[in-house]
Amino acid sequence: MTVRSFAALVALAASASVAQAEYTLHILHVNDLHSRIEPINRFDSTCNAEDDAAGECFGGVARLATKVAELRDALIADGQNVILLDAGDQFQGSLMYTTYKGEVEAEFMQAIGFDVMAVGNHEFDDGPEGLAGFLDSVSFPVISGNIDVSGSNVLAGRVGRHAVVEVGGARIGIVSALAVDTVETSSPGEQVVFTDEATSLAEDVATLEAGGIDKIIALTHVGLRTDLELAAEVQGLDAIVGGHSHTLMSNTVEDALPYPQMVGAVPVVQAFAYSKYLGHLVLEFDDMGNVTSASGDTILLDASVTPDAEIAARVAELAGPIEEVKTRLVAQAADDIDGSRDACRIMECTMGNLVADAMLERVRGQGVSIAIQNGGGLRASIAAGDVTMGDVLSVLPFQNTLATFEATGATVLAALENGVSQFDEGAGRFPQVAGMRYAFDPAADTGSRVISAEVDEGGAWVPLDPAKTYGVVTNNYMRGGGDGYAMFDTDGMNAYDFGPDLADVLADYMAGNAPYQPYTDGRIRMK
Repeated sequence: MTVRSFAALVALAASASVAQAEYTLHILHVNDLHSRIEPINRFDSTCNAEDDAAGECFGGVARLATKVAELRDALIADGQNVILLDAGDQFQGSLMYTTYKGEVEAEFMQAIGFDVMAVGNHEFDDGPEGLAGFLDSVSFPVISGNIDVSGSNVLAGRVGRHAVVEVGGARIGIVSALAVDTVETSSPGEQVVFTDEATSLAEDVATLEAGGIDKIIALTHVGLRTDLELAAEVQGLDAIVGGHSHTLMSNTVEDALPYPQMVGAVPVVQAFAYSKYLGHLVLEFDDMGNVTSASGDTILLDASVTPDAEIAARVAELAGPIEEVKTRLVAQAADDIDGSRDACRIMECTMGNLVADAMLERVRGQGVSIAIQNGGGLRASIAAGDVTMGDVLSVLPFQNTLATFEATGATVLAALENGVSQFDEGAGRFPQVAGMRYAFDPAADTGSRVISAEVDEGGAWVPLDPAKTYGVVTNNYMRGGGDGYAMFDTDGMNAYDFGPDLADVLADYMAGNAPYQPYTDGRIRMK
């Protein structure tokens, strides 16, 4: 053999080695399903049978199961490597969760075959005990690296910092982080301790790399803005699969963000919410574990996807006991009532006005003159036409009660400042109001954004008096300090947190004003 032919043989062997070492990973993913076990309509609320039969509905776990199985089976048959991830917030948002408290979410995640799930903030809506019950029913890892649950008697040792999935001869490291403001947006309790997201992710990446793992995915529940920051800050991440901000990324939907979002070489993806889309990220790695290509898109789960028959039958069985409540007619709407997060977390919205008006009307006779409702507490819109109790409960699924108290004008002003403090993030604390109006400047410094605040006194608008005491109504979550409204807890006076369920208040108000005509009147103005 000549030197030249030997060199050619060596080169060929080296080339084959490199080719063999290259690795492709398909990541199927969802986030923020929010108990949309049944199909949803165009307002992201539970779809009725007539609209579903007409092909006008989306998602639901039976469609999700079909599409996951179709993609996974085809890819595996082609010799590809596939994992299925959930970026958190399976809990809360429909009567399925209200009735079964996570049992059905666990059942269907098991049936569909998820590999890893991140803890979302709403997994703590029923405290650590609610998450613990879910963990009892699933076999896949549920992780979050920046929460320390060692002090919890029900969660200690049960929520991992990271997970490792072996697929196609490779070990894939999955790290995770949960938004640190979960202490304000849910109920994790004092025994669950949060640390900085970037710090904990960096530590977990280092741990995995020390164990020889060179393919690392962050599965996060922190929102797109923070995900983009983490992608730039945390070294060693090959991709971020996120949730929390309900961001639609799509290469086909007009005005959607492109899929994926690239931060340097790190792709960041999210798949909207409510089971409407399934994300499909394709990563190609070189022999050093570096991502050389990131592609894919979100897949709309519309009527073209045939629901899995066995799962659909099980969903119908579970829906049976709550069908009477869901279908009970309570009112009519003269037009669509917008409760979307895109509106109610940044501006006056028709659903915000409706709910705040209903709250105020219920207790006006008790000397209450101001109502404040967090936009994040409004979880769906209502379509024009007949309104069922199921529609109402889709809007207000948290079983919050009406809470009344007294507060000075200074406290109310502090509450408004808190409400607009995270405007640029579309945070759920944004205040929808009744009995008052306010204007704010989102470009001003946090804490100094409210330009004016006025209250309705005898049909006339007068400036909010910092020294005067007002009667205020809100929900018990906010009254207890949720969504950053700590001033209601610390400075509220003569509080009563045990009024009627807010959903019943809304249903009664709509019935008394049927057909209800949605409106805005300029009570919230932005400079």
